[in-house]
Amino acid sequence: MMLPDSIELEVVTPERQVVKETVSEVQLPALAGYLGVLPGHAPLVTELGVGELSYRKGKDTSHATVVRGFAEVLPGRVIVLAEAAERAEEIDLDRARAARERAEKRLANPNASGTDWDRAVFALQRALTRLQVAAKGGGVAAAQQEHHPAP
Repeated sequence: MMLPDSIELEVVTPERQVVKETVSEVQLPALAGYLGVLPGHAPLVTELGVGELSYRKGKDTSHATVVRGFAEVLPGRVIVLAEAAERAEEIDLDRARAARERAEKRLANPNASGTDWDRAVFALQRALTRLQVAAKGGGVAAAQQEHHPAP
């Protein structure tokens, strides 16, 4: 049996289709770590965390953020159903920086009444992922200077 030489990648959220491409490789943020998928991969379903999804088409690599959800991997297709996702070039850097600052302030004062620790950690993780992906998206000069260590 011949293995396929490409994979159909589809990334969807409840609002829209974010990516629909024929690609040669996919890396996605599974809950327990990153999962690399090549054509002919064994079928599986995995829960997604918050992180960067990257995919290669020829020599070009594209990046997107993925926030929670599920991925179904088949030998010739990967379907990602995410709560939220956006391509690198769609990320609003000012908004992502502001979200990071808000989350850092909440986490800096853990004894403040009403602080939802899990929600603040999630907000920081999402903001840092958006900034990291934007920096890889090309044409975002301000993001290239961003460097913020993960918590």
